[in-house]
Amino acid sequence: MQSQTTSRILMIRPVRFGFNEQTADSNAFQNPSLAEVADRSSDASGDPTQAEAQREFDEMVRQLRAAGVDVMVYNDSPEPHTPDSIFPNNWVSFHYSGTVVLYPMQAENRRLERRQDIIDDLAQRFHVSRVVDLTHFEQEGKFLEGTGSMVLDRMNRVAFACLSVRTNPEVLAEFRDRTGYKTVLFHAVDQNGTPVYHTNVVMCIGDTFAVVCLQAIPDVDERLMIRQELERLGKRVIEITIDQMNAFAGNMLLVATTKGKKLLVMSKRAYNSLTEKQIDILDDYAAIQSFDLSAIEANGGGSARCMLAEVHLPEK
Repeated sequence: MQSQTTSRILMIRPVRFGFNEQTADSNAFQNPSLAEVADRSSDASGDPTQAEAQREFDEMVRQLRAAGVDVMVYNDSPEPHTPDSIFPNNWVSFHYSGTVVLYPMQAENRRLERRQDIIDDLAQRFHVSRVVDLTHFEQEGKFLEGTGSMVLDRMNRVAFACLSVRTNPEVLAEFRDRTGYKTVLFHAVDQNGTPVYHTNVVMCIGDTFAVVCLQAIPDVDERLMIRQELERLGKRVIEITIDQMNAFAGNMLLVATTKGKKLLVMSKRAYNSLTEKQIDILDDYAAIQSFDLSAIEANGGGSARCMLAEVHLPEK
């Protein structure tokens, strides 16, 4: 059985990070008012948002490496301008079978994040047996934004996905047919009834646990179905509230160190939203590592999990 976790993580260091107008309509987690406050309060030279995001990024990388995670950092380039390049898990996923999957992205400037040079470089160290390219769906206005749109139980080959303008059932079916994953589809909304843009803010799946905002699933039958499916897969369900979801408490990722220790990665904001009981439960499964990602969260509408692309490819 494939492991749920890996110690090999791909991250993209930003050079022109900022609030992306092309994604704001469908991402309620982007907060322009907080972003503007962050800009005015920063005294960093140059673009204050970029400077703060880079500082947060570098500190996260430093701490992950110090904990024993094999973090592979690639630098973004100034041109073309890709304000969300810090979130590589949306355009690519890497699988134990040697498969690389490329995904169709809704925002045109996010499509520019896809980089063949990164895949070629990884292929020097890892076995890449095939590339599954789903990007042709962009021409039909149908999208599936990687492990943002899907939360994967890699051990059991099950992909959970809440449908939205960025998560299309036809593309999910193609992913299923090309990879052999079973897909579990549902709907999730925020406190205003707005569809949640990405599944990985609703839930996190570990090896023997799952963090999920069942409150965000309005249909009672779907809510029960998700709980039962997670339990069938051997996961202990740890519920979070919508307020905690809004603080990115669903946007966690279980990773491993090179020595096999388990780490549960999240932002400080997510950690601070958790109750003592939730923290005690999660501590039983992994050592919690949290990072200050305030500028990245406010401007990008994504958090710790979005910044991490897991490299499950077999090493040469």
